[in-house]
Amino acid sequence: MGWRRRAVAALAAAFVAPVAAGPAVAQDVRLPVLVPLTGFVALEGTSQRNGALLAATQARDVAFKPDVLDTQATPEAAVTAWERALGGAAAPAAVGPILGTQMLALLPLAQERRLPLLTISGTARLGELGNPWFFRFFPSDATVKVAHARYVVEKLGAKRPAVIYQSTAYGQSGREQLNRTLTELKAPPVLEESIAPTVNDLAPALLRARNANADVIVLHLHAPSTVLAVRQARQTMPDVPIVAGSAMHQPATAALLEPAELKGVCAETAASPISATSGPMKAFLDSYRAAYGSDPDAFAAAQFDAVGMLAQVIGQLRKDGQPVTGQAVRDRLATDTYRGVVTTYRSDGKGNMAHEAEIVCYDGTSRTPRPAARYEVPPRS
Repeated sequence: MGWRRRAVAALAAAFVAPVAAGPAVAQDVRLPVLVPLTGFVALEGTSQRNGALLAATQARDVAFKPDVLDTQATPEAAVTAWERALGGAAAPAAVGPILGTQMLALLPLAQERRLPLLTISGTARLGELGNPWFFRFFPSDATVKVAHARYVVEKLGAKRPAVIYQSTAYGQSGREQLNRTLTELKAPPVLEESIAPTVNDLAPALLRARNANADVIVLHLHAPSTVLAVRQARQTMPDVPIVAGSAMHQPATAALLEPAELKGVCAETAASPISATSGPMKAFLDSYRAAYGSDPDAFAAAQFDAVGMLAQVIGQLRKDGQPVTGQAVRDRLATDTYRGVVTTYRSDGKGNMAHEAEIVCYDGTSRTPRPAARYEVPPRS
């Protein structure tokens, strides 16, 4: 009986050993996800969160443990969320909010903490601060606004654009880039109108655009203002084309408008996941729909890619026998290349990882846009 007990014990040990070894390979990695889930950028922030969480569930060889905190819509709320998130267990990186003013508040804290911040905020200034802990996975305004302006002039042949932009840091950044590029293309704006997120009537601004004889409406607004602008423009200037910012490409934004209202409306973006019919983007679209019961946008896809690259970096560090620290992750993010569902990411030395933009357009019969043009925009020297 003694030998039988020893054999059973040995067999049990053979099965237990791999299980015991498992956690050492797939050790939990805490991932703070700081995004605006309430306020005027809640739609964008929710997409950002969903993309990050979906990537965390699909990561191979890395068991992410996400910690989601709502940064609301102010820099102060973002700092409070940061202090809560970073007061817990150590993390090798964090997801930073899409709102530019919040990123501006958090970047000095990230540098002090020596912690990489992975974001999809488009505010161009973020990449000019020289902060080595900043990594942007959505094309900056210096990329998408060049594509935005080029499409307006080169494809639509517009000569008299009217620019309506949000009064936030996001809006001001986009307005600056649009003005510069439109002027370079010999089509300076005939009107530039700043709109606060709280404004609920854009008819006066649109009337001024009509009186200025604008031949295209160029929007750079958050989602709620975009919906209002498109709806009222179709009543005021029904035949004038609209080329909007990335908020317009969001399925949640388009869902608030009738297909007929979308006729003649285009938008800049990094990609349009709902337009995908094959390949990695279609796989992302299917998995997102299965997880959330809704359609993804480019914000979700870009944040999905950001966490995907983080998983690749951590996996490679472990494979090389190196500690997974904020510094080690930062160094890899700054030099590695990652092929995501949206594009291939590589830092330009300022933390800008994405360098392509797309224009999508609606035909007035559905809320699914079609790709109209794609631009690769090298960083300005």
